[in-house]
Amino acid sequence: MKHIKRILHATDFSPASEPALEEAIDLAKQNDAELLVVHVIEPVRYVAGEEFGGPELYVRLEEITDQNAQASMKKLIEKVDKLKVKVKSLLLKGVAHEQIVSAAETRKADMIVIGTHGRTGFSKLFMGSVAGRVISTALCPVLTVRGK
Repeated sequence: MKHIKRILHATDFSPASEPALEEAIDLAKQNDAELLVVHVIEPVRYVAGEEFGGPELYVRLEEITDQNAQASMKKLIEKVDKLKVKVKSLLLKGVAHEQIVSAAETRKADMIVIGTHGRTGFSKLFMGSVAGRVISTALCPVLTVRGK
């Protein structure tokens, strides 16, 4: 296996992402690799009609989502910094699995580390699996870590 220089960790800031972050940190330390932490903000879907609120509501929802993502990322990066790991952050917008795979390619990641929620049955059918889509489209190895 080639030397790992850059690890992309995709996070949704949920508890299910924490074990994957821990694994990514361990791998980064073992390989003296850079850790690129990525979070994808999926666009707020606008639903027309007065009963769903006007466009101002959706603009405000996007602003709040962006602010929350920035705050969560800052907190996560500070945590990783304390562990003496070279770390960079990246907030992206779009479809999660597409943005994660694209970031891995453009940033020349040697591997992706992503958590799984462990959904099964109807939940998996309707919610889908970002990790599953990343696995099926990524050009580099993907390590999945089961969440708590």
